[in-house]
Amino acid sequence: MDQSLGYLREILSAHTEFDEVGKRLFDRISTYDYSTEGEFARNLNQEESNYLNQVLAEAIRYSNQEQNYERACQLNEVYELLFI
Repeated sequence: MDQSLGYLREILSAHTEFDEVGKRLFDRISTYDYSTEGEFARNLNQEESNYLNQVLAEAIRYSNQEQNYERACQLNEVYELLFI
């Protein structure tokens, strides 16, 4: 699995209990073997893209606050693909 998607899966794991979209995305990442974050992003519908837009923005901010710049950079790669 791509490292960016690994970080995303980790973040989504905290959004599975009460959040239908988060659970659906977590299950998808866990089930399918996406070779790149681009491949994953192409399979998102509008609702999922909007959801990730919010979740990733928060996760990137948090990673930067914690000075985990590698994680922030990897998550930013996925974030940028949502708008291409």
